[in-house]
Amino acid sequence: MAEHQTDVIIIGMGPAGESVGGQLGEAGWNVVGIEASLVGGECPYWGCVPSKMMIRAANALAEVGRVDGLAGTATSTPDWAPVARRIREQATDTWDDTVAVDRFVNKGGTFVRGRGVITGPNTVEVNGDTYVASKGIVVATGTLAAVPPIPGLADTPFWTNHHIVETENLPKSLIVLGGGAIGAELGQVMSRFGVDVSIIEGAERLLPRNEPEAGDTLADVFAAEGINVHLGQFASNVAYDENNGFAVTLEDGTTVAGEKLLVATGRRTFLKELGVANLGVDDSAMFLDTDNNMQVQDGLWAVGDIAGEGMFTHLGTRQADVAAAHILGNDIEPLNLDALSAVTFTDPEVGAVGKTEAEAREAGINVTTAFKLVGHTARGWLHQSGNDGFIKLVVDADRDVLVGATSVGPHGGEVLGLLSLAVHAQIPISTIRSMIFAYPTFHKGIEDTLNELN
Repeated sequence: MAEHQTDVIIIGMGPAGESVGGQLGEAGWNVVGIEASLVGGECPYWGCVPSKMMIRAANALAEVGRVDGLAGTATSTPDWAPVARRIREQATDTWDDTVAVDRFVNKGGTFVRGRGVITGPNTVEVNGDTYVASKGIVVATGTLAAVPPIPGLADTPFWTNHHIVETENLPKSLIVLGGGAIGAELGQVMSRFGVDVSIIEGAERLLPRNEPEAGDTLADVFAAEGINVHLGQFASNVAYDENNGFAVTLEDGTTVAGEKLLVATGRRTFLKELGVANLGVDDSAMFLDTDNNMQVQDGLWAVGDIAGEGMFTHLGTRQADVAAAHILGNDIEPLNLDALSAVTFTDPEVGAVGKTEAEAREAGINVTTAFKLVGHTARGWLHQSGNDGFIKLVVDADRDVLVGATSVGPHGGEVLGLLSLAVHAQIPISTIRSMIFAYPTFHKGIEDTLNELN
């Protein structure tokens, strides 16, 4: 067993870990980055990037179907082969991270392939070697798909997001367990490529963490597209055989059948395996608690999914900036989690920032809201087919500022940009009203929604 000295050890080299390591390396520090899987993490290989490639292709098929009534007639024949090929091209065919490893090393880092375990203060063991950091450890180990303890499920060949992204051949039918962002996005993609899709969500609505109107809108769109949605029912049993595929029994006794089963019911972390108990940290929790500098305790920082504030690449990389600045002794604007934004890339897109109406009321805010259907705005009316959606504003009436907003519709994630700025900067409603909004644009719908405020 060899012992190696360094300044900082990064465990987990997803977007957040790689960002911290790269910044410290460029500053001239000795940094060891440890990763058991692929440098870059879920996002470029099985998450954000390939899923959006899939969504882009599926949306192109949907647009062909909208030609009728707008510009004549058109038909399309779905073909998964170009999508699978494009995914493999960007993932270097065999999910190879050589480019990402080189990127880190070229910034001055030392890369170690393996699973790091914290064995004591500033000490990590990997592959039988011990690494000792003079400054500390950054944990950025991310998450993997969580598999719920449904009787019968564990012994079946179910899919996770990894399997569905890597597949080259689509099934005839697919059951999706979970109607959150991942399940909704991938379920709609599969349906648009001709797969018979059923989505099972135990909550009363799709996208249960969003405004209820978002889940209701999406459920209507899915029903119109032929996606079977089962809400308010958890799976009570899963059965599988090679000839008939999967059979999922719901709490009310209903059985949903499909050739494949995608589990999209959340994510899990690895605190016990990580060895944080050796630092006196509770390893029975889901996440690591951090302060405003992303520090768990002296000599230990956490960034990305493991920090528990939201499982988004954009949040993880911002947390990385904060942690790197703290380690280097530099000043930086603190995280503003009150203005955390996220987009679910279904069609229509669902963009959300800040608090929902319910969350704002629970926080004791004097809330007033405004709501406008996209189809009742000029651009939405012009768009016609595929114009489902709305803009909802959650206003702190006492301070006259937005504390939350949701933008659902065509380019809903892009319309969210102005709303995110308004929440982040606490721009007075009167100032937003004084803007000159370009006509006819989707973002002008924000002005139309403001006009609905009392």
